[in-house]
Amino acid sequence: MLGLALIGLGAVLALMAGVWAYSLGARDASLVDRFWGAGIAALAWLYQALAGWPAAGWLVVALATLWGVRLTAYLAWRSWGQGEDPRYRALRQAGGPGWARRSLVTVFGLQAVALWLVATPLLYAITHGSLAAWASPAGVAGVAVALAGWAYEAAADGQLARFRADPANAGRVCASGLWRYSRHPNYFGEILVWWGLWGLAAASGGWWTVFAPLAVTGLLLRVSGVPLLEGHLRASRPGYGAYAARRNALIPAPPRQERGG
Repeated sequence: MLGLALIGLGAVLALMAGVWAYSLGARDASLVDRFWGAGIAALAWLYQALAGWPAAGWLVVALATLWGVRLTAYLAWRSWGQGEDPRYRALRQAGGPGWARRSLVTVFGLQAVALWLVATPLLYAITHGSLAAWASPAGVAGVAVALAGWAYEAAADGQLARFRADPANAGRVCASGLWRYSRHPNYFGEILVWWGLWGLAAASGGWWTVFAPLAVTGLLLRVSGVPLLEGHLRASRPGYGAYAARRNALIPAPPRQERGG
């Protein structure tokens, strides 16, 4: 398994180096986000091939591909013609003249290593999984949670896209659909996906790979997800502060004033 993991690391480093080289001409470091999902799917396929195409591994590959391709396609569509994401533009401005070189390590390199690490449950489930493991309570629960998370994230992204497509909503905060019940339902769905994928590894004995969903949860909640996005939203959406004060960041719940203040 270690040998396969090292090959996977080399593959994702090469992928992100290529994306970095392209981003220099495009002046768009946020391209790295669009390749996160595709990178996970590609890594799952690579592990499946290196493991000799095990029958049980196809379920893992299917779930990773379903999630990764949808996410990459959605982010590419959403950002088409929009230029660099404001969060990365701020990093570029703060980085100064040496940003192009430093971004290879601080953005693309770090994302490659993070992608590789969080994909560890996929590698374990592919190399150690079995049809009997998938039929166990942990395996069934893992598949169910992953699919529920995928559906939740896809629904949240679709609702936000429709909201933004209406010119009447320019500058407004989306507070309908799933966005009524938490500030980041798409992140909540993504976290469910990763806990579900970990469930397949756990069903095969890979409980120790729990660091992967914990890392995804921590990154989205404390580092690169909620904090960066909310800083931008509070500065660009006048009503976001009031919206955020009434809602949980991730866990869906009725707005606070509807629960008695």
